[in-house]
Formats: sequence, C-alpha cells, structure tokens
Amino acid sequence: MARRTLFHLVQSQANHLKSTNFHSGGHLASYGTRPLIGGTKTDTSRVSQLAAIHKRWLSQSATAQDDNKISIGPRKGGEAGNDEKDGGVVYYGPISSTIKKVKLLSLSTCCLSVSLGPVITFMTSTDSNVILKGAVASTVIFLSASTTGALHWFVSPYIHKLRWKPGSDSFEVEMMSWLATFIPKTIKFADIKPAETNRPFVTFKANGNFYFVDAEHCHNKALLAKLTPQKPTHESAFKNL
Repeated sequence: MARRTLFHLVQSQANHLKSTNFHSGGHLASYGTRPLIGGTKTDTSRVSQLAAIHKRWLSQSATAQDDNKISIGPRKGGEAGNDEKDGGVVYYGPISSTIKKVKLLSLSTCCLSVSLGPVITFMTSTDSNVILKGAVASTVIFLSASTTGALHWFVSPYIHKLRWKPGSDSFEVEMMSWLATFIPKTIKFADIKPAETNRPFVTFKANGNFYFVDAEHCHNKALLAKLTPQKPTHESAFKNL
C-alpha cells in the first residue's frame, strides 16, 4: 500500500510538471538534470528526491526479503564476492542458512520447554497428582532436549564453508556448534580417511570427526578427489605386500 501511494504521488508530480511546462512554453531537456523553463526548478528537485527515496526504499525492501528467505547456496555479492577476491577455492554448503534457522528454532523451543514447561504443567489440572505432573513435565523436557540433540548429531558433519588454496596441504572449514555459531577449523589432507560408518551424510573422517561435502555443489574436481579418498582394495593391498 505504501509503495503504491508513493508511486501515484511521483506520477502526479510528473504530470503536474508536464502540464505546467506545456502552458509556459518550456520543454523538458533531460529529466532531473536541467532546470525547467517557467520557474519549476523546485518541483523538479522535489520529484527527483521522491524518486530517489522510492528507489532506496525498494532496494531495502528487496534486501530484507532476501535475508528472510531460506536460500540454497551463497548469497549474491557480499561475503561470496569478498572470498573470491581473496583467491583460492571456496565451497559453500547449499543449505547452510536453512540448517542454522532450523537449529535456532529447535534451541528456542527447547529453552521454552525447559523454562515454561514445568510452570504450565503445575498450573493446569490442579486436582492431579504432583508426581504425575512432574512426570509429564520431565517427559516434555526430555523430548525437546532429545530432539535438539538428535538434530545436532544429524547435521554436525555438515561443512558450511570450505576454503582451500591450490597447492596447499591443508584447508579451512567452518562447522556449526550447539548454539548455531560457526567454528573455524584447519584440516590437513594427510589426516583425511575414508568414512567407514553407516552414519548418513558423511563424506570423510579426519581427526576422529566426520565431515560432509555436497559433491554436486563442489565444482572443483581436484578438491573433491582429495576429500573423498578411495578405500584400499584387496588387489592393491596384495601388491603392497
């Protein structure tokens, strides 16, 4: 509604300028750059200011909408552009922002369950047994905490950002902690081992921890080959003997 009102205001001012210029015998040389003939310089500057405010408001509104959306891959400009200027290969987890939002939602739900669950349970059903109320409150807290813990266990191997300079024997990754904050780590390629586990979404193992890289969004094949070492076969083991 505000956008439409501002647009009509700019359009009415422009029509007023055209009619005034027509009756005074002047003409518009270039919109917003030359003063108009007939004493309408103030109106021209006013329309230019309104148009600039409208354009700035549209850009801010579009930026706010992009920040609130669940995005896949790095955001346009900003951080991605700065990383590319630094050089090296940069990989972004395609659902990094989604995982962070879901984890924040889970943490907030868990905190509310722990703090308000017992209060709500004991305030309702005053005729019920105290032991029963305590069991219900404990069950709610346990379910919320276990759901938050399971979510963290499931997404903990996910690499949100990876930076590697070709020729280097190590690379930097950003992982997510319990509190949905990013933790930088440095991993050497020599420490990478095949992930021999039935755990889902695991690409490799290094220093006792599991890591996951989405192969479809890792466009550097040399880096992907280093991150996914092949398991030694029986034939290669026999040749080494």
